[in-house]
Amino acid sequence: MNSQPFNSVLLEISNELTADNLDKLKFLLRHVIGRRELEKIGTGHRLFEVLTERRKLTPEDTDFVSGLLEEIQRPDLSVRISSWGSPSGSTDVLDRTEQAKLDAAFEVMTEHLGRNWRKLGRKLKISEVKLDSISSRHPRDLEETTMELLKEWRKSRGAEARAEELILALRDCQLNLTADEAEEKMRPYL
Repeated sequence: MNSQPFNSVLLEISNELTADNLDKLKFLLRHVIGRRELEKIGTGHRLFEVLTERRKLTPEDTDFVSGLLEEIQRPDLSVRISSWGSPSGSTDVLDRTEQAKLDAAFEVMTEHLGRNWRKLGRKLKISEVKLDSISSRHPRDLEETTMELLKEWRKSRGAEARAEELILALRDCQLNLTADEAEEKMRPYL
């Protein structure tokens, strides 16, 4: 894969990081990157280079850095790095009915899925790396963890995302009560 477009995105993000943002990122990475090496890092671009060398940031997996950017209150940059490889974005648009059905299903699932979120994630073919990343971002909040999982699935499916696929996955995981409640919540949009 040509990494030039990815490096361009990283450079743009680096240029938008304030000195305070960089300090916060370095603080969060003190256990990943040694203190001596962190002291030598003076730009976001250099920080991204070090993370790339340590395989914490690749064009295929931006979740770790995306989570860090969320943590330092830069959701704008987090979204940019998460969606850097997405085609124009307009291809991921769902019709209103399908979006309403997904929203209804998401609402029920975040309330009821609980500890079964990882099992569902595997059924939805979300990689273990992404599941671990989601878990590390919200270690104690199962509702947020579930919402992150569903957003990741939605992003991976693009315009092909269908609420019925979620219902089937819930049933495959023997989570029939949650599936029934989600179908009931979606009924007005059928």
